[in-house]
Amino acid sequence: MTNNTKDENLARTLLRVALPIALQSLIASSLNLVDNLIVGRLGETALASVGLSVQIFFVHWMVLFGFCGGAATFMAQFWGKRDLANIRRTVGVAAVCCFSASLLIFFIPVMLMPERILSVFTDIPEVIQTGSSFIRINAVTFLTVSFTVPLTAALRATQQTSLPLKISIVVFALNTLLNYMFVYGNFGAPALGVRGSALATAISRSIELCLVLFVVFGMKNMIAGRPREFLSWNKTLFRKITGNALPTTLNETMWGLGTSMYNAAYGRIGVTAFAAVQAGGTIQNLFILACFSLGDATLIIVGEKLGRGDTDGAAKTARKIMKVCVAVGLAAGALLFVASRGIVTLFDLTPSGAEYARLILIVYSLFLVVKIFNATIITGVLRCGGDTKFAMFAEVGAVWLIGVPLAFTGALFLRLPVYFVVLLVHIEEFVKLFLMSYRFLSNRWVRNLVRDIE
Repeated sequence: MTNNTKDENLARTLLRVALPIALQSLIASSLNLVDNLIVGRLGETALASVGLSVQIFFVHWMVLFGFCGGAATFMAQFWGKRDLANIRRTVGVAAVCCFSASLLIFFIPVMLMPERILSVFTDIPEVIQTGSSFIRINAVTFLTVSFTVPLTAALRATQQTSLPLKISIVVFALNTLLNYMFVYGNFGAPALGVRGSALATAISRSIELCLVLFVVFGMKNMIAGRPREFLSWNKTLFRKITGNALPTTLNETMWGLGTSMYNAAYGRIGVTAFAAVQAGGTIQNLFILACFSLGDATLIIVGEKLGRGDTDGAAKTARKIMKVCVAVGLAAGALLFVASRGIVTLFDLTPSGAEYARLILIVYSLFLVVKIFNATIITGVLRCGGDTKFAMFAEVGAVWLIGVPLAFTGALFLRLPVYFVVLLVHIEEFVKLFLMSYRFLSNRWVRNLVRDIE
C-alpha cells in the first residue's frame, strides 16, 4: 500500500470518527450558547448567576470526562482486539465509579448547601441567591450524566460516533424549546426566569439518558448485554482501569477546578467583567470543543492500533493527526479573530461589557492553536497509550502553579482590566506546549495495555 493510499485511508477514518464527535461537541456548546443568549436577555446579573452556577456542573463534567477518558483507553484498545466482553466490563466499572462520585460529592452537597458552594466563586449576594435556585433544580443532571457519559464513551470507542451525534441533536432542539418556554413563559408555560433555564436543562438531560439507554439496549447495540456482564469484572481489570483512570480524573478535576478559579478571579472584578468573560467563553467553546474532537478521535484511532499491537503504525498515525491539528487550530483562530466584533452583538451587554468581550475573544483567538495542540496530545495521544500520570502532572502543575496565581494577581492585586487578566492566564499554555511536545516526540506513550488481559 502506498503512502498516498495510507494517508487517504487515515483522512477518511479521521473524518468518519472525528466529524460526528466535532458536530456533537459543537451542538453541546451551542446548547450552552442558546441558554446564555436566552438568559442573557434577563440582564447581566442573570447571565453572571447562571455562568457561575454552571462552574459546579463544569467541574462535575470534568470528573466524569476524566474518569471515562481513562477508561476509554481500555475501550479503544479492547476494540482493537474486538473484545466486546471486556468493553462491557470497562463500561460497568466506569458507570459504578461515576455514579458513586456524582451522588456523594456533587448531588448531596449541592442540595444541602448551594449558597455556601457558590460563595467560593463570588461575593455578590444577588448572584448567589439567583444561582442557588438554579443549581438545586438542575442537580438531577449530576445523576443522569453519570450513566450517559460512560455509555457514550463506549459508542465512540467502538467507532459508532454518529449515534451520540443524533441523540445530541434531539437534546439540543428540546433544550432550546424548553428554555424558550420556561424562561419567558411562552406557549402557556409559567415565566420562571433563571429557574426555567435550570428546569429545561434538567428535563433535557433526563431524556438524553433515556435515549442513550434505548439506543444501546432497546436497539440491541453491540455493546449491550445483561447487567451481570457489565458487573463481572475481576480485581485485576478493576485495578488496571482505575489505575489509568484516576490520574485522568484528577487531571480533569484539577483542571476544571483551576478553570473555575479563573472564573472566581474574574467574578471578583465585577458583574460586567464576568458577564463579558461568560459571553466570550461561550463563543470560544463553539470553536474549541469542536476542535477538541481531534483528541477523542486520536484516542479511538491510535488506541485501536495499539490494541492490535501495531505500535509503529500508532506512532506514525499520531504524528499525521497532529499536523492536521495544527492546521485546524490556525484556521479556527483566524476565524474567531475575524468574527469577534460581530459575535458580541448577540449578547445583551453594556457598551463596556461588549468591548471587554471583544478583546477577550481576540485573546482567545491568538492562543487557540496552542490550546488545541496541547489538548489533543493530552486527551488523545498520551491517554491512548495510558501515559496518564505525565499528562496529569504537566497539566495540573501548569494550571495551579502558573495560571491560578496569575489570575488572582492580575485581578486582585494589580487590578488589571479583565481582558489583560485573561491574557496573563494563557501563559500556562506555553509551558504545557513545551512539556507536551517533548513527551510526544519521545514516544514513551506508545504502549499496549490489554495484551495480557483475557
